[in-house]
Amino acid sequence: MDNDKQPSKQELLDQRYLAMARIWAQNSYCKRRQVGALLVKDKMIISDGYNGTPSGFENDCEDDDKTKPYVLHAEANAITKVACSNNSSQGATMYITASPCIECAKLIIQAGIRRVVYSDEYRSTDGVELLRRAGIEVVHTEDVLIIK
Repeated sequence: MDNDKQPSKQELLDQRYLAMARIWAQNSYCKRRQVGALLVKDKMIISDGYNGTPSGFENDCEDDDKTKPYVLHAEANAITKVACSNNSSQGATMYITASPCIECAKLIIQAGIRRVVYSDEYRSTDGVELLRRAGIEVVHTEDVLIIK
């Protein structure tokens, strides 16, 4: 974004929700990478998630610096959490601190999420490419909060 250009209301909202997702990521016990996700619909947070082990499991995400195979990604946690509620993710926006992997992209598509905003790049772009192929709006932005 140019310094001369004023951010739109949507850009300001995106920055604020990404900042909140970054804070939420701090709940993760994962050492290698902490990721947070928020699901927003009609300017209301309807779900949240961070990467970690399933409920009832130990909070250690890694064995010898390798991620355990049953660790859930932040996006999967947010989507399964909303599935257990009375809310619907249909038409929602997902804010994620890292771009989604291909497995999470498939969940995002099936959950009816129409927009994804993320800050950090994941090691593979397959997830983002799949989302775009499905017609989902994908926005990559820095999560530097713009206070006006």
